[in-house]
Amino acid sequence: MAYFATLRRILDALYKAGGVLAALFLIAILGLIVIQMVARWTGEVFSGAPDYAGYCMAAASFFAFAYALNHGAHIRVSIALNAMGSKRRWGEIWCFGIGSVLSTYFAYYAIKATYWSRLLNDISQGQDATPIWIPQLAMSIGSVLLAICFWDNLARLIFTGQHAMQSAAIESEGTE
Repeated sequence: MAYFATLRRILDALYKAGGVLAALFLIAILGLIVIQMVARWTGEVFSGAPDYAGYCMAAASFFAFAYALNHGAHIRVSIALNAMGSKRRWGEIWCFGIGSVLSTYFAYYAIKATYWSRLLNDISQGQDATPIWIPQLAMSIGSVLLAICFWDNLARLIFTGQHAMQSAAIESEGTE
């Protein structure tokens, strides 16, 4: 039982770390925008700033996915699940099952794309000429975190009858 408690703490810490990284990338976007504004006011050129902001936005999005899933921030099919009544648990298992398979599929191809970008030394088309595998790495890590989170929630739902979504906005069975 202590093994599961330790695993639970590790997984929750991973999801929270993803959320913190997402927040840091959002702050980096703010910093890039401010630096670009100052550069324009002073007549300097900060080439590549829009590209870097785009990389930060992608990183923020992918790192936030697992954290957002556990906090009920993703779009859900709550209306359909609530309408299922006593069969709601089976609907949730089906939804988490589909989400688990699709997120694993996406994570696999994200890793594969990152690998090939590194192998082929693919460079971005923007003024920054960044090796494209660097921003793709955030996509790969974030999609793996999301897949782990989906499988974690599916296993929790199957074995305990409850998933980890904590949002008060999610309607539970029997509420109006």
